[in-house]
Amino acid sequence: MVQVRVHQPVNNDGSINLEAWLDHVVSVDSQLDRPALKEACEFAQEVEKKGNPAKHSWADGTSSFQAGLEIAEILADLKLDQDSLVAAVIYRSVREGKVTLAEVGQRFGPVVSKLIDGVLRMAAISASLSPRQSLVLGSQAQVENLRKMLVAMVDDVRVALIKLAERTCAIRAVKAADDEKRLRVAREVFDIYAPLAHRLGIGHIKWELEDLSFRYLEPDQYKQIAKLLHERRLDRERFISDVMNQLQNELLATGVNADISGRAKHIYSIWRKMQRKGLEFSQIYDVRAVRVLVPEVRDCYTALGIVHTLWRHIPKEFDDYIANPKENGYRSLHTAVIGPEGKVLEVQIRTHAMHEEAELGVCAHWRYKGTDVKPSSNHYEEKISWLRQVLEWHEELGDIGGLAEQLRVDIEPDRVYVFTPDGHAIDLPKGATPLDFAYRVHTEIGHNCRGAKINGRIVPLNYSLQTGEQVEIITSKHGSPSRDWLNSNLGYVTTSRARAKIVHWFKLQARDQNVAAGKTLLERELSRLGLPQVDFERLAEKANVKTAEDMFAALGAGDLRLAHMVNAAQQLLEPERLEPVELIPRQARGIRAGKRSDIQIQGVGNLLTQMAGCCQPLPGDAIVGYITQGRGVSIHRQDCASVLQLAGKEPERMIQVSWGPIPVQTYPVDIVIRAYDRPGLLRDVSQVLLNEKINVLAVNTRSNKEDNTALMSLTIEIPGLDALGRLLGRISQLPNIIETRRNRTP
Repeated sequence: MVQVRVHQPVNNDGSINLEAWLDHVVSVDSQLDRPALKEACEFAQEVEKKGNPAKHSWADGTSSFQAGLEIAEILADLKLDQDSLVAAVIYRSVREGKVTLAEVGQRFGPVVSKLIDGVLRMAAISASLSPRQSLVLGSQAQVENLRKMLVAMVDDVRVALIKLAERTCAIRAVKAADDEKRLRVAREVFDIYAPLAHRLGIGHIKWELEDLSFRYLEPDQYKQIAKLLHERRLDRERFISDVMNQLQNELLATGVNADISGRAKHIYSIWRKMQRKGLEFSQIYDVRAVRVLVPEVRDCYTALGIVHTLWRHIPKEFDDYIANPKENGYRSLHTAVIGPEGKVLEVQIRTHAMHEEAELGVCAHWRYKGTDVKPSSNHYEEKISWLRQVLEWHEELGDIGGLAEQLRVDIEPDRVYVFTPDGHAIDLPKGATPLDFAYRVHTEIGHNCRGAKINGRIVPLNYSLQTGEQVEIITSKHGSPSRDWLNSNLGYVTTSRARAKIVHWFKLQARDQNVAAGKTLLERELSRLGLPQVDFERLAEKANVKTAEDMFAALGAGDLRLAHMVNAAQQLLEPERLEPVELIPRQARGIRAGKRSDIQIQGVGNLLTQMAGCCQPLPGDAIVGYITQGRGVSIHRQDCASVLQLAGKEPERMIQVSWGPIPVQTYPVDIVIRAYDRPGLLRDVSQVLLNEKINVLAVNTRSNKEDNTALMSLTIEIPGLDALGRLLGRISQLPNIIETRRNRTP
């Protein structure tokens, strides 16, 4: 959490003590790769010497290299990943032209280069404003357009966070600058970056940006509030910490499991409330506040009773927004008490569901209390909501890189609305499954899920939920996720939230278990798809992983997608394929090209076709075919005089044809299904083939009465390996199935 500026450790000669700085950063987040981060720091330190340090230093004398370290410290406190910190350290060097993006990409990888490029594009907005424009960002419409422009540039939430951290360092540094620069930076930060941090829900960066901007824009009011507080922010936060500990102990003693957070109200927020409501400072009761999150509504009132037992309630300072929600749907209990040391304290109490509604729902905090005008663009609102969800889930899961890309699929207009057994409505993306629902309700319910009931009827975990259904999750006390849930071909989870939580669970398992599980998973899938054994070291190299063991561990932990690795294996084998392994393309059944390359004819098998010159049929005309001698099928318009005469003389040579769509290239492939024999087995397999729109060329089934098994051999037409993997996965989920695989026997 960004609180006060901490200067980097220095050596006796005044230079940065890089080892001590690395010790501090790695202690904040042990997941960071210290050698890689050190390499980036040494690189930035080296290129710093290429220019004039005084020319590029900030107002307070901070060099570009020091600024990079400070930005990285802020991001480390936010638990951002390795690439983000490397990009932060190098960013100023790229911006000042000491090193190119191409050089950065070659040395540190495309992800770091892309992050820096995104921050540079965001910085272009500031550069496009003249000093006068920055001081008077004028109309609210112009400010709102600038904010939208910023968000439109952010395809990766890490870009926004790096830029916010950089602006935080900039506003800290202007203390020693001249008045014009202080006002220019303060106005830019106050009008653009503080609201962006507010919208993203990063409160501790938001209040620092607001307070420092307010300090330079309205210095007299700032000093007045600061004097009235009579204590430093750190002292107020110590008070909040003591209150939280005391309240937590009392709640636990009564059996209420609560999450408690607290904050000391910052100076700008106090001043704004005084101005908005016409209050004196002594009437501001939420200078210090804590928020209590509990599981159930009844726990809210239990917690309220405990608060009023611990501390004396201030009359007329209690609001029950649970019994009487605000017009926008906001629900919570608000009370003000005389807390420890005789200091006024506000307490907010709500359930986790109420908190989520307040933060991300229609009554989100920034909608009813934000300083910026509500924008009209739904796309802008969706993107803000997406960025907020990335941040929220990153805090819980710790992996923001891949998750940002996965979350794109969740921004869809189509939603389904289902009910819990208690009647609470849950909205999910269209196509969501019971597992998605389970993880949406609670992480542990998802981990322990073993089955599901829809309206009282047991359904598979990959069932597609429909609006209006009641979902009940069947759990086990000692359950755990299955790696099959991450196999996209099986369709167990469709939302990025559920997938991320499953991946996170496997990440916490021992590396040896992940290596063994990942290797088994890959070998089984390659064998099932009939691909020959590949060189795993080469496959790891193709997947940009150092060793095969790292690749297996990433697969076992869910960091690598199984489908991606199968595709990579197929590409690796492309030059080495032999005829029996290769999928030979063939034209879709009953579809052949006519004389014109853009016209397709359906219904003539593999016969040669040609357009008749007498009537010259065009796509859309009613047509008929005539089987010629040695020239295939001649295509005529149905009202063609010539074909009417031919139909009278030789009706047996007339054939029905029609214009068809452009054919999908398919490949014949043999598959084998082994199962315990039962009535309806072939029917169920056929139904899966029908649902997947798979054409069957041949079927052969044999039953073994001795062990009561059935062996089915099918020749089918498949567009590619993805479709084959999905089909085999669907069939393997049928009752009594022992094995499904591709048959590579010539």
